[in-house]
Amino acid sequence: MDNPLHTLAGAAADWSAREITPEVDHATRRAVLDWFGAMLPGCVDGPAPLLTRALESGRGSGGAVTYTDGQRGSARHAALLNGVASHTAEFDDIFRDGGYHPGSPTISAALAVAQDLGASHDAFQRAVIGGYEVGCRIAMALQPSHYENWHITATVGTMGAAVSTAMLKGCDAEGIGHAIAIASSFAGGHQENLVGQGLTKPLHCGHAADAGVLAGLSAAAGVTGSPDSLHAPHGYAAATSDSTGNWGAAFAGLGDWTPIARLTLKNHGCCGHIFPALDGMRALIAAHGFGRDDIRTIAVEGYGPTKSICDRMAVNSPRDARFSLQYCMSALLHLGDVRIAAFTPDALARADIRAFMDRVSVTRAEDIAREYPRKRMARLAVTLNDGRVLEHFQRTRKGDPDDPLSDAELFAKYDELAATALDPETARALRDRIMTGTELLGAVAPVARAGGRNRD
Repeated sequence: MDNPLHTLAGAAADWSAREITPEVDHATRRAVLDWFGAMLPGCVDGPAPLLTRALESGRGSGGAVTYTDGQRGSARHAALLNGVASHTAEFDDIFRDGGYHPGSPTISAALAVAQDLGASHDAFQRAVIGGYEVGCRIAMALQPSHYENWHITATVGTMGAAVSTAMLKGCDAEGIGHAIAIASSFAGGHQENLVGQGLTKPLHCGHAADAGVLAGLSAAAGVTGSPDSLHAPHGYAAATSDSTGNWGAAFAGLGDWTPIARLTLKNHGCCGHIFPALDGMRALIAAHGFGRDDIRTIAVEGYGPTKSICDRMAVNSPRDARFSLQYCMSALLHLGDVRIAAFTPDALARADIRAFMDRVSVTRAEDIAREYPRKRMARLAVTLNDGRVLEHFQRTRKGDPDDPLSDAELFAKYDELAATALDPETARALRDRIMTGTELLGAVAPVARAGGRNRD
């Protein structure tokens, strides 16, 4: 087997010069727009505003924008806080085959470093594509066993962020390889702080972005790491999964397709493991025309994390609600969708939503579990008050590569999320510049001003 670190570093380095096709260009712009949409609500709610005040003295000097207050400072400071903000509302993108959210750590790091360096839009795009290429393929090599104990976006995201940073700093394949190796020693974030109580989960992604920037800057400065960091008997894969890495799966199609063109963009504001059940319920209602008052019980069968993470009746916070299949299913039936409005204090306090949760059960189905993570499916059985049992097998999720959000659907999602922090004119101008512009700093400056104004 070729050294996987060398293969990954070479693949990233190729993106420094290879042609960016119109398809990949458009996919990258969609990913950046989706990142902004996910990030903006976290600028006004959650742990990022708290950390912005707590870490003010460490802002440092530089050109990177921290969107929680619109101020500029060091790349690491901005990457940390923007990374936290972008994982707060649970709307960030997914690479399905790796069970990984690449955008939060990778774009948070790439944008901060690009702004600090005054890099071109082309250099920024290439760094994002390269960071996704490496992070998503490492995720495929580690899954599904890695996810039993580790939050893969917190861990692998560190390496994606490191690659983007190293590329923006002009590293060649050797330097990018050192950035990956260094980042593998910084990568952390365990499952208890994903599934348990507290506000730590968004900090996982901020830390991954920050630590990735540190790794990339270190490699660019000449610091080296072990070339066997990923696959050695005591390397990262062996330490965090049940093997030294499934690199055959990771490198399938390398050079023929790139992960940023195969993303899932979220259609619901909750954990992605809940999506198949929500989409299946929508399909059943469309086919049979019943309403929530007609329902006696809903039985959902899913894969491992559907049960282990999302079978959650204790909902005491918006974060709990986003990981409760029972709550999200009830919210869908009472509110019509599961977006920002489903997690407001008013929604969380509704007695009718809470009462309906008791009608929803969740179990693991082994046939569905065997297909995870490459397929995210659910089987629903809805028993109506008249005794009928309606069944549906949901084979995919809206937003996945085989059922993608259209541009119009993505723009509607972005507009809704951006409205939490920006006025409509500023939000629209940012959207247009991201989707059509070629000047990086001009595309983001209006958000810096508006973000600072709207927080007060």
